[in-house]
Amino acid sequence: MFILALEAVALYGFSWVLWKTFRHFFAKSALDNIPGPPPKSIWKGVFSQVFNVDGWNFHREMAEKYGRVIKLTALFGESQLYVFDPKALHHIVVKDQYIYEETSSFIEGNRLMFGHGLLGTLGEQHRKQRKMLNPVFSIAHMRDMVPTFYNVTYKLRDAFVNRVQNGPREIEVLSWMTRTALELVGQSGFGFSFDPLTDDGVPHPYSAAAKRLVPVSFKMLFPRTYLLATLVKIGTPNFRRFLVDLIPWKALHDLRDIVDVLHDTSVEIIESKKKALAEGDESVANQIGQGKDILSILLKANMTASEADKLSEAEMLGQMSTLTFAAMDTTSSALSRILWLLANHQDVQDKLRAEVREAGKQGDLAYDDLVNLPYLDAVCRENLRLYPPVSVLARTTRQDVVLPLGTPIKGVDGREIHEIPIPNNTNVIISILASNRNPEVWGPDSYDWKPGRWLQPLPDTVIQAHIPGIYSHLMTFLGGGRACIGFKFSQLEMKVVLSILVASFKFSPSDKEVLWKMNGIATPTTADNETVLPRLPLVVERAA
Repeated sequence: MFILALEAVALYGFSWVLWKTFRHFFAKSALDNIPGPPPKSIWKGVFSQVFNVDGWNFHREMAEKYGRVIKLTALFGESQLYVFDPKALHHIVVKDQYIYEETSSFIEGNRLMFGHGLLGTLGEQHRKQRKMLNPVFSIAHMRDMVPTFYNVTYKLRDAFVNRVQNGPREIEVLSWMTRTALELVGQSGFGFSFDPLTDDGVPHPYSAAAKRLVPVSFKMLFPRTYLLATLVKIGTPNFRRFLVDLIPWKALHDLRDIVDVLHDTSVEIIESKKKALAEGDESVANQIGQGKDILSILLKANMTASEADKLSEAEMLGQMSTLTFAAMDTTSSALSRILWLLANHQDVQDKLRAEVREAGKQGDLAYDDLVNLPYLDAVCRENLRLYPPVSVLARTTRQDVVLPLGTPIKGVDGREIHEIPIPNNTNVIISILASNRNPEVWGPDSYDWKPGRWLQPLPDTVIQAHIPGIYSHLMTFLGGGRACIGFKFSQLEMKVVLSILVASFKFSPSDKEVLWKMNGIATPTTADNETVLPRLPLVVERAA
């Protein structure tokens, strides 16, 4: 019986592939007049280039050659759009955001990995969750978190001091940024300590699991994109788990084990927090965070919320996994990239060190003083502009829609195109990378890392573009109702860590060539690393 079921699934999959291929190659598409790179393969199109871990040059060359809206031929001949036209982006993420929703594969994948949190919900359920979460990410609450952020970062500083007390030493910085980002979200987000951040400390299993999540899931990009939404409808959860255990696919088993760690840790934390709340204020006050952490505030708010606004147990658990992963992986990537850039731009590092040392003479900086340090802010903004941790995100149309363009493009037939009719169920790729680097908006030096650009008025073209990003004319944190809810939290993490580390240490390149992989979230490795494991070796010494 089981073998027959597998054969039926295989036959369905093969038939589906044939149907998709013939349908897309022999039926006319409304997107046929949009220029784009020719497909390299009848099966893959340009899919393997767009999502190649070394695809940086392909994305740049494609944007420069074809412009702000590009037709992509995806798997099995499917036509998709690649967009970084500002007006089009405004319609996608703001004006018509409920037409352009996350793809089914994205939502179902996030539900399997994180549960029913912000990344795994749509529509009214998503809006309800954001309404509950918005207050805990307010600036007022960020101010309360600053002492916790400093306490955690001083542990990191002490660990580095111990390692370099006898002189300069190569340190694998990425793992330390990951451990620190996890501890920051653990203490300030959940009143929970994942990691003592000592030199000989053993990282919490959650840290290793979360850091492997994106690279491992990236290996499964094809089945996640084209099969997952169907596969999750087969049988019961227990039956699907049985199939996962049975299928001899290492990447699938690795992903299963990673998700188990994320889920079990979240359950452990939330049960501990609920127990403390039930025991009263004294018990909560004795926990890390003293009841001011995000989870404590969220649980209390949920207890008093109306039935219409109340979040279920599954939703509360989903927020934990979602927020922990989102606050850890992208921020550790951004911090690692900045330290790597500072190591390769000693003049910028020296100028930043002078600023944070001068500002910190009287002790730890308050929130408003820290976030307003001009050069520190410029370094962070320029990093998030040129090197966003996430390069692209996908949406899919839920109905036929017309997409207006801010700048006309020339069609394959030579005519100007001012708007594009897009059929229902068409995937649209938002290029964060191309929007942030667009020379027509940011100027001819848009591909150069220049923190100083933020210390002077931005070009008129930036202001006039009306880019719909929630942060600083950038698409890094998106915009509209699906914008990153924790972008202020992320910036605070980055600025506290950088202000302490750069004041205390000098960072220099090691003798190993560092390569950055797209991987869904930008991840460093080294050219001599045969297994392509994430790593960032830098030489660290006490700063004079």
